[in-house]
This record gives sequence, C-alpha cells and structure tokens, in this order.
Amino acid sequence: QLQLVESGGGLVQPGGSLRLSCTASGFTLYSYAIGWFRQAPGKEREGVSCVSRSGISTNYADSVKGRFTIFRDIAKNTVYLQMNNLKPEDTAVYYCAAEFEPNPLLFKKCVSLNYWGQGTQVTVSS
Repeated sequence: QLQLVESGGGLVQPGGSLRLSCTASGFTLYSYAIGWFRQAPGKEREGVSCVSRSGISTNYADSVKGRFTIFRDIAKNTVYLQMNNLKPEDTAVYYCAAEFEPNPLLFKKCVSLNYWGQGTQVTVSS
C-alpha cells in the first residue's frame, strides 16, 4: 500500500520551533516533488512549501518565508519542514503530498499531487 506518513507535530509556544517529517511507505520519494500544505479550522487548505525531486528547487508561501525551511534526505526517504519562529496563525493540520516529477530538470511546484498523508496537528499557543 502506497502512503505518506507525517510526524513531528505538537504544541509549541509562539516563537518556538518544530520539525515535521514526511516519510513514504510502499514507494520511494526519489522521483517525487514533495509539498507541505496546511488547513486551519474553518479555512481552506493552503500550500506552505514544495521541494523538487532533486532537492535543489524550493518555493514557499509568503507567510512562511524566512521562517520555514523544506529539505529532503534522499537516503532516509524523508522530507522535512523545519518551522522556526512559529506564530499562532501557523496553527493547523499539516499534510505532506507527493507529485511525480518525470523530468528532474523541471520543477512542477506541487500543483498536481498524487499521494497525500493523513496530517499532523501543529498548535502554536501560550
């Protein structure tokens, strides 16, 4: 069974940090761009960040630029989202998703996702 699994969520105070992990079960992430998305209560899901299959290209939502970093460890088949200086408005369920990238030179920017994880809760509160 092909699935993505997120971990690393939790409760953190404003200004704190968390690192989310996204691993794959049943397949390798090698040929996939990986994106992080989030959905807060009463709001639509939004894209947070995306990393290309090579790990070279990335993009970020304006609201997290300078605070979040996405990176991947190919050997561990894992993609991470390092979140620093967290704010209450970052509170949401965070999902990772995979987009097949057949051309390693073309960054598709996570617009057509093939697989989704179940999500991990991040709560930023004092």
